[in-house]
Amino acid sequence: MGLNAPAHAAGYGTPTLALSASYLSGAVGASGDPVVTVTVGQSGADASALTLSASASTRASVAAPGDVSVTGTGATRQVAVAAHGRGYTDLTLKLTGLGGKSVTTTLHYAASAAVQYASDTRYLTGSSDASAAVDVGGGYAVVADDESNTLRLYDRSRSGAPVRSWDFSAQLGVSKEIDIEGAARVGDTVYWTGSLGNNKDGVYKADRNTVFTTTVTGSGASTQLTVGRSYKKLRDDLVAWDRANGDRYGFAAATAAGQAPKQVDGFNVEGLEFAPGSSTTAYIGFRAPLVPPVNGGKALVVPVTNIDKVLGSGARAVFGPGIELDLGGLSIRDLRKNAADQYLILAGSWAADDNSDPYALYSWDGVAAHAPVKLRDLPTSDPGGWEAVVDVPDLSVPGARAQLITDDGSADLYGDGTEAKDLTHPEWKKSRATWFTVTG
Repeated sequence: MGLNAPAHAAGYGTPTLALSASYLSGAVGASGDPVVTVTVGQSGADASALTLSASASTRASVAAPGDVSVTGTGATRQVAVAAHGRGYTDLTLKLTGLGGKSVTTTLHYAASAAVQYASDTRYLTGSSDASAAVDVGGGYAVVADDESNTLRLYDRSRSGAPVRSWDFSAQLGVSKEIDIEGAARVGDTVYWTGSLGNNKDGVYKADRNTVFTTTVTGSGASTQLTVGRSYKKLRDDLVAWDRANGDRYGFAAATAAGQAPKQVDGFNVEGLEFAPGSSTTAYIGFRAPLVPPVNGGKALVVPVTNIDKVLGSGARAVFGPGIELDLGGLSIRDLRKNAADQYLILAGSWAADDNSDPYALYSWDGVAAHAPVKLRDLPTSDPGGWEAVVDVPDLSVPGARAQLITDDGSADLYGDGTEAKDLTHPEWKKSRATWFTVTG
């Protein structure tokens, strides 16, 4: 019997199986969901002789073993999962080696529900609270988070984790969230602003009164950021300017202790972009207040005419006349322009409601006397609120497309009553990035 034993059978070691991440998220009906990289091996055997497959699922209604696909034949394999239903399941991955030896490990999988425009949607994992985005070329964008001070670099065409991330809290001298809500790029400098408002309980948090710059080097996947200067009195400057002009916008009252920021007469910044043809005047877009502060009021933009000096030397901000825009009773959730000074305004409710409130996209030329033009409504039946425009295409071309990103932090993505921002594993946290056709 010993003479008939397989040659070298006794020399095969126990197979080894290592996952790049033990947690993975997906979505029903998604295109290009995140994958997990699996490194396999077995002493005495060529990696190509090893077989990797899914052998069990704790909840087949979410994803069964047959919904797991494996690509690659060498030491590195890619595992993808096609979800059937919303929820969680533990998938058993089994590596079968030579000599009758095998090993298993568990992949913890979570699937969110199907969404509209699924084929044009990608998921940015690692955070669920996307709040602003800046294109850095090569199909990549840096995305801010309003629940942390981390900036993350993502491939805009693929679902998955950031390529790299930066947290400049220590350099900026902040210990709490800046509540980053707006960003604008000029040359290699990106300006980032906090919301400048009180927190949801009406308490002033000094770190939210922060504007700072980063310098971009490289592009695409090679993008690097270094922190520049910061300024921590823009809110104070705005209140003083409004008071000097007869309290037209009610900034002093809206920033008083006990005042929540997301009210029709509140104080909350969510957009930042440069004025047409300028690298020194920036537009601050307000989520609140509306003007007048009633349902149906206009959205407010306040120009900072010396933003370069504010961040460059700490000069007090100088403001131009407020710009009041008719967005159909909506306010500004983001403001972005292209090199031709064509603007997209992402409009949404001032309220701190769920994503059922209306959202719309408007075009604008950046001229105070000119009215924005509504391009389209945005879907509101899926989780998350529309929060960021990555960049602006040529709006004179029919069929132009723009990518928008949601803040999913308050969404119950997986049907267990847990808000996404409170999920234990970063791989399960995600924001949604969707391409929309914005011109006819």
